[in-house]
Amino acid sequence: MAEAVFRAHVATAGLDALVEVDSAGTGGWHEGDGADSRTIAVLEAAGYEQDHRARQFRSSWFARLDLVIALDARHQRDLRALAPTAQDAAKVRLLRSYDPAATAAETDVPDPYYGPLDGFEECLELVEAASPGLLDAVRDAMKEHTA
Repeated sequence: MAEAVFRAHVATAGLDALVEVDSAGTGGWHEGDGADSRTIAVLEAAGYEQDHRARQFRSSWFARLDLVIALDARHQRDLRALAPTAQDAAKVRLLRSYDPAATAAETDVPDPYYGPLDGFEECLELVEAASPGLLDAVRDAMKEHTA
């Protein structure tokens, strides 16, 4: 869901030729599967396109990534543990840290997988709230790289 939403923000900003948006899980439980049907329904109802196949994040990817976004603290810890260097671990950030309305106690996007449809709708709201701030951070980082 976060991939589809942020990809749309990047495209709307005209940065899709410069910014790669992708996603992967910290575990391989659903590797090769498409998105959950509830995720697809919520994304489509909101006007987002998605074409996702699950895969597991690999430590070797850090070398080519500028930023790695985690949706909750557990995933952030897992991803940082995979990082080959402290510099790579510093690339891992929580999505909600880019939401100006989120408090320090509201750092996680809850996983809606085992709940009803309204959990997926809440997840979408949280992802949408953080995406503009994330886009601003990406723009700022791009300016630093070209300066």
